[in-house]
Amino acid sequence: MGISNASAMLQLTSQFDLSGLSGFSASAPRMGNDETRGGGGGGPATSVIAKVKPKTKRPNLYRVLILNDDYTPMEFVVHVLEKFFQKDAEAATKIMLHVHHHGIGECGVFTYEIAETKVTQVMDFARKHQHPLQCVMEKK
Repeated sequence: MGISNASAMLQLTSQFDLSGLSGFSASAPRMGNDETRGGGGGGPATSVIAKVKPKTKRPNLYRVLILNDDYTPMEFVVHVLEKFFQKDAEAATKIMLHVHHHGIGECGVFTYEIAETKVTQVMDFARKHQHPLQCVMEKK
């Protein structure tokens, strides 16, 4: 019982004269149902495994925008940009001034879930500090 299944199969196949069988390899043991897979064609079936590459598309991107209002302090907007959008003081000040002069400014571009989370965080933070700051997202 110390002989493995593969070596037992090789010993069995070497006892028979297989030279008259076409397409049969004595060195490769076969399972008993291999002969029935080809649709009854008599010979062993041949299968081809094709690698199918899944077609993935890039996720849609969304712009997170801050809207200007007359009540939210400029320092608070800079703080929000630093805290939630990882902007340095210079970049945050530049965006804040753009919002102040143009009424709207882009904080960043993200996938849907991240953009939605950032908008919610900013809005909750502004409400908690009693500021009417508005943050929205739009598809890019």
